Amino acid sequence: MRILLVNHFPLEGSGSGVYTKNLARALVNLGHSVKVIFPEHKRMNYPEFESREILFTNYNNDNYEIDFNFPCFTSHPRSNNTFYKLTDLEMKKYIDKFVSVVEEENKKFKPDIIHSQHLWITPYAALQTGKPYLVTAHGTDLKGFVKDSRYHKYAIEGAKGAKKIITISKQVDSDTEKLYKIVPNKREIILNGYDNNLFKTMELDRNETLKEFDISDRNEYIVVFAGKLTHFKGVDILLKAAKNYESQYNGKITTIIAGNGELYEELMNLKRSLNLKNVNFLGHVNQERLVKLYNIADVSTVPSRTEPFGLVAIEALACGTPVVGTNQGGLPDFINENVGSLVDVEDDLELSEAIIRELFRKDKIERSEACRKYA
Repeated sequence: MRILLVNHFPLEGSGSGVYTKNLARALVNLGHSVKVIFPEHKRMNYPEFESREILFTNYNNDNYEIDFNFPCFTSHPRSNNTFYKLTDLEMKKYIDKFVSVVEEENKKFKPDIIHSQHLWITPYAALQTGKPYLVTAHGTDLKGFVKDSRYHKYAIEGAKGAKKIITISKQVDSDTEKLYKIVPNKREIILNGYDNNLFKTMELDRNETLKEFDISDRNEYIVVFAGKLTHFKGVDILLKAAKNYESQYNGKITTIIAGNGELYEELMNLKRSLNLKNVNFLGHVNQERLVKLYNIADVSTVPSRTEPFGLVAIEALACGTPVVGTNQGGLPDFINENVGSLVDVEDDLELSEAIIRELFRKDKIERSEACRKYA
């Protein structure tokens, strides 16, 4: 088949972008022809599949089609613009561009089917072609639907015209039914996958790997977080938990935070006010380097206030790293006591205690192998 994938985000730096890239590669491996439409700041080259970048400005590039940075539902390592900040004129430019590019590729690439990411503008663009299409709801789109009613018309029309809507967790499925009134036989829950050629166990020297990341700590245990530095990710709760376990185990535990976002400065200030000695902010870390962090970590944390799925959790498990997450959203769909634990949202003390239990387990080698097999 000829399959056209369309996403609101680049193929790096967001869960749905990584999902789309992995899916494109998997479809090509199955013998299909694939083309992907997505926003970028420059032309990209993915050897496995074709691509059509919609070029937005990052205010450093001269060759662009849209005179503002690509908008997000929360944030992206390369854009803090959001859909809610767009003026009505910018919103129209954005929608018109996606519609015109999808129509252009419908004529040029001639897909048999279109797979749109997010219940937002991409399904509406696919609807205009008359081709059959399906949509994956990633969860942040549902947050956007609640936040900005200007997009309702496009999101609802796009959702109603889809042949099928994939939801990535029970929570996202429930919210999709409630917000979009999509009947059960038109929805299907399919949990996210990960790139198992990339995320796997590796034999690494811990100190050498820390040196690669310019981390001078040589503590016995490592706690890692990977994700956007935005409110719903709960990094502030992790910092408060770190205050507790640093005070109990002075000089034994290093916390590594990989990610960027609009709360970077606020979280750095919180780190200073809590007088945390062994917390390291790395900024955005690409997937190839993230694998190394997971492999040297003793535990990965997902302290989100809400988490549609939690792709970072399954990636960490694949590297043999247990996960401590929160008991809401998509995480309860796949995190269990054999591979980690779940705690209440906003409870930094419970989060700290769960992390400590994981760090000091006697069966860490066996548990790591169980995580890898389970992923």
